[in-house]
Amino acid sequence: MKTIISLLTVLLLTSCSKDFFNGTPQDGVTVDAYYKTDAQVTASTNALYSVPWFGWVGKAGLGISELSSGNARSYSSDVINFQDWTATNVNAEVVNAWNSLFTVVAQCNAVIKNLNEKASSSVSTDVLNNALGEAHLMRALAYFHLVRIFGAVPIIEDYTEYISNYKVHRNLVTDVYKFILIDLEFAEKNCYTMTRGSSYSSQGRVSSGSASALMAKVYLYMQDYTNARAKAEKVISSGEFRLYGADVAGVTFNDLFKTANNNNEESVIQLQWATNATYGQANPAQSLLAYTTTISGFGDGWGVLSPTFDLLDMYDAGDARKHATVMVPGDTYSEIHSSDGGFTVGSDCNPGGTHTGTKKYVVGNASDNGGVGGSQAMPNNTYMMRYSDVLLIYAEAIMAGASSSSDATALAALNKVRNRSGLTSLTQIKRGYYTANAAYNATTNPNAPTTLYRDDILDERRREFAFEDDFWYDLGRIDGYNATAHPLAILLIKQQDRGTSDNSTVPVRYGNGYLTPTNDDFLFPIPAVEITANPLLSEAPVAYDF
Repeated sequence: MKTIISLLTVLLLTSCSKDFFNGTPQDGVTVDAYYKTDAQVTASTNALYSVPWFGWVGKAGLGISELSSGNARSYSSDVINFQDWTATNVNAEVVNAWNSLFTVVAQCNAVIKNLNEKASSSVSTDVLNNALGEAHLMRALAYFHLVRIFGAVPIIEDYTEYISNYKVHRNLVTDVYKFILIDLEFAEKNCYTMTRGSSYSSQGRVSSGSASALMAKVYLYMQDYTNARAKAEKVISSGEFRLYGADVAGVTFNDLFKTANNNNEESVIQLQWATNATYGQANPAQSLLAYTTTISGFGDGWGVLSPTFDLLDMYDAGDARKHATVMVPGDTYSEIHSSDGGFTVGSDCNPGGTHTGTKKYVVGNASDNGGVGGSQAMPNNTYMMRYSDVLLIYAEAIMAGASSSSDATALAALNKVRNRSGLTSLTQIKRGYYTANAAYNATTNPNAPTTLYRDDILDERRREFAFEDDFWYDLGRIDGYNATAHPLAILLIKQQDRGTSDNSTVPVRYGNGYLTPTNDDFLFPIPAVEITANPLLSEAPVAYDF
């Protein structure tokens, strides 16, 4: 972290350009000469939406979230250890996750410090407070990832103090969550409210409603159902966000992930990538997920991750999310190679042994994306939170840990998400994790008992957010957000078919992918290089002095 923070001033003055953002800081402008106008203060937060997150949104985030959770499998040597929880403290992507997320923290700290100390008195109070709110929200988001991946981590508010004294203890998980909520409360009070609609170009920044939505999620993790419900209800009642295409004929779930629909009204928090096809400043997801180089035309498309059979089994017939999330041979996508009439998935689609590939965040070539894009550098935004998440949080918070519910309000929230995907409504929500489901039985899962256990909300979240870096953390919280034992999560995971199959016309599964994690596998090790530099990271966490 010391090296990351030492580079912070350079990063602050080289934030990437994005059509949505105007007035990007120019190279050579000193900190003392900046923050003099409303436009400069507004532009000071631009980089918080892009560059520092780059190391996270690639193999690190996908490996930790999708491979560990059982959504994906891989043959790629740099991420394969995530699918059986054998990634160590020298794993490059564990290091990248730590570095990237703490870079976000450092960048946010610098923006907050500079705005408080350097902003001219001529800057509008509302503009200044909004920029501060953005920085507090993005810092909270980074820490929300860090605490769910590594557990107890250091809380760092002032990077100048850290540079002079970088040997600091980790702080208690409960204090990290408290710190996250304090940041989000600030953002909720100081960020602008926003009216979101069809004019997407003006909707890329976070808002007060974004802070409320993320607070709802944090409270849900803490099993504070009262506050989770109140914050989710506040967001729903505000009308700021809506399910994209839920009431529009011809618009599907797949349209959510087209570059043309960046910053749509469902977007609660999105990363904003550059349109100049520069590596490190644009979205790398397609290069990792596309199963063939012909999709982008840039020579990338390595099929690093592909769906597991277990994820494929989650989708019912008629669920539009399957087509938008995974590629199956014979599927056609009109938005990919659109000038040639579309792209049809070939029989060669088998990067991970399940005869399927990944679709979500795969968007085609430059001509499919407004004439921009490049190798490992596409302009489609990365969702960090969507409005459908708020609806599912609301349903779960209403249930407040009950084993089942027929509450009309909870059902309505969950069914809005289901109906948008083309599924019929449920009449009851099951929330106990011990609900027998005949779809997963000894016939389809020979290594598991005949009665298996699932949960309607957990399943709905999995189908909705697959390949959006979410399901692993759902599994990590079902036994308690600060739990040291994970019996329910382990029960669910060991029933997952993470294996491969033969090459029959209808592939026959080998049944070779059933794995059982340990309690220790739900957190990842702090990188060895960090502990070498700061041995205090290996000691017990301490309370934070708020």
